[in-house]
Parts: sequence; C-alpha cells; structure tokens
Amino acid sequence: MKEYLKLVDTVLSDGIKKTNRTGVDTIMYFGYHYKVDLAKGFPLLTTKKVFFNSVIRELLWYLKGETHIRNLRKHTKIWDAWTDEEKNWEIGKMYGYQWVKWEKFSEDPKTGNIKKTFINQIDEAINLIKNNPNSRRIVVTAWNPSVIDEIALPSCHAFFIFNVSNGKLNCHLTQRSGDIALGIPFNLACYATLTQMIAQETNLDLGEFSHYINDAHIYENHLEGLKEQIKREPLTLPKLNITKKPFWELEFEDFELLNYKHHPIIKFPVAV
Repeated sequence: MKEYLKLVDTVLSDGIKKTNRTGVDTIMYFGYHYKVDLAKGFPLLTTKKVFFNSVIRELLWYLKGETHIRNLRKHTKIWDAWTDEEKNWEIGKMYGYQWVKWEKFSEDPKTGNIKKTFINQIDEAINLIKNNPNSRRIVVTAWNPSVIDEIALPSCHAFFIFNVSNGKLNCHLTQRSGDIALGIPFNLACYATLTQMIAQETNLDLGEFSHYINDAHIYENHLEGLKEQIKREPLTLPKLNITKKPFWELEFEDFELLNYKHHPIIKFPVAV
C-alpha cells in the first residue's frame, strides 16, 4: 500500500525525536491523515506479512466487549504484553467494552435511586445507517475518561465515524497515538473489516477509510525494519469475503482472505 509507505516516509523525513513513557524514544509526526478506497481491495499490507487471523480474532474480541484476554489468547498473544496471569489476564473496560457496553447512569426522580444501563454503540450506529443514513452523528467512541486509570492502555484509536454517500459506506478513524510499525497495519485492517461487515449488514457498497493519527510515531528500534520495508514494491491487494449472515452472528470461520501475496515478515519488538 503506497499510502502506508508514504506515511512511513513522511515520519522518517519530517518527524521529530520525542521521549515517552516506554523508555524507547520515537520519531514523531503530528497530525497525519490519509485515505484508502476500500473498493479497490482489502488494505492489508503487502510489503510485509500481516497476520490476518489475529486481526479478525482481535476484532471479534472487541465486539464481545470482554474486559480480559483469557479467550483471545487461546488464538493470538498480541495483547499478552499488556497484562499477565497474575492479573488473571484482565485489561479493564477498554475498546470493545466501550463499543458495546457503554455505561449509562440515570436517576429515578421519585426515589433518587441510580440505575445503570448499557449502550451498544455498534448497534446504534448500524440502526442509524439503516434508518437515517444522512445523519452526521454515526459515532462510536472508545475514549472514556472515567476509566483511564483503571485500564491496561488508554484507547489509542479513540473514536470512529460512519458516513453514507452515494450508496457507499465510509469510515473515519481518529487515533490519538499510532505505532506505525506494529499498530497501524492492524488498525487499518481491523476498521476496513468492520466497515465491510457493516456495509454488508446495511446493503451498502464499500466507500473510503479515512484515518487521522494525532501522534504518528516510529520507535527507534523499529527504524531499520521500516527503512527496509519502504524499499519494497507494494503488491496487488487481496480481497476479503465475508459470509452473508446477520452481523452479530458472524464468526471467525466466516472471513476468507483471498489472494494475499506479500513480502517476507519483518519482526518488530513491542514497546509497552
């Protein structure tokens, strides 16, 4: 994907050095934005191998709203660095929990009792797309200030917005912080998949994915791998097939990646 390689090249050329909580310095670029046309192929990087199975496992984990990785880690260990067995693999009320179980509190005016209910933001978004596609309020947020101190990692991909134009479903993601080597390829594939799932559910064609990264950064121990990657020529994008069934009934086996050709894997260490 040329859009991704341009992101890498921009940060390498114009970024500034910054320190951060991990102890591994970064080269950071403020406020990077790009778009990809989802109708032209599934945007899984071809200049290195990206583990598509882990992308789908992670997305389905988000949609379950779990506050732990005990089930996820049976299939992929991509979240193991953020918790451990001593913590019973808990990560708190992060991404998926906020997507599908946003807590709402209301007071009974007669008794003063506080009632807690839950908002499934994904369902709300799907219903708006179906019933009011011109709405500019089709927003899902994972950023909940009330839980920041209780979760393993404050949500990097903070919120996303759907837009319907000319019978096509577009998705915009605003990301507060983006690890270009490891995180961004997964984020891109994850939201492209989610958009395709919802487009199928709402009988819309695929539009564009728009991505704004507030702090787009490259860790210094990722520099050599990314410099190698931008030398590689992008290959034809693969295609994603999703079984035609109701959104909430989709399972791992319902996702089929076709014709994924890629350059060799490049390993990058995780900065925690």
